[in-house]
Amino acid sequence: MFHKEGQRIVITTFFIVAAIILAADFLVDLSWLRYTLQIGALVLLILILQFFRNPKRIAIKSFDEILAPVDGKVVIIEEVEEKEYFKDKRIQVSIFMSPLNVHVTRYAASGVIKYSKYHPGKYLVAWHPKSSEKNERTTVVINTPKFGDILYRQIAGAVARRIVNYAEVGENVQQGEDAGFIKFGSRVDLLLPLDSIITVKLNQKVVGAKTCIATARDKDEE
Repeated sequence: MFHKEGQRIVITTFFIVAAIILAADFLVDLSWLRYTLQIGALVLLILILQFFRNPKRIAIKSFDEILAPVDGKVVIIEEVEEKEYFKDKRIQVSIFMSPLNVHVTRYAASGVIKYSKYHPGKYLVAWHPKSSEKNERTTVVINTPKFGDILYRQIAGAVARRIVNYAEVGENVQQGEDAGFIKFGSRVDLLLPLDSIITVKLNQKVVGAKTCIATARDKDEE
């Protein structure tokens, strides 16, 4: 199953690859060159299909948990000063996506969209410390029953050239549902309340709509 954001690219790539294979059969006499062109075209098609795949996942919804919004590897867990919306300290958990990861963004929690804004910007590599402030990105805030307001950012990387964001202010969203897509790009930041219990570790691989990123602290523990 492929994501709707990649349908045009997948179809276009399929026809280009078919044309290259047929043209190589008729126009290239050298067998090694013909096979190289044809195999290279097939590899390109496989990579495009891999990138835009959209595996169906049914999240086990819980108000007490924040689920991974994307597939990838946890590259940052730290306390930061969030300057755009909260203007106070939050725990940041950042997930880096390689070109081989599923690039669908999913809602990390159920709730109501309070804020959704697109920011044009640069295309620094996704692990650059300033990419969350300088790169093209979208910022979305969800008001949740247990965590209060949580924020996530889709951040373009060095290769990304388009971020797709479905979140609209006032909309009720469900944990695990599609929230957007980052075409050929690369990182999502979660900004959570300081009392959140983080359940992942640095360099841990996570699965969107499956891996628990944080749990809510029981009020009786406070």
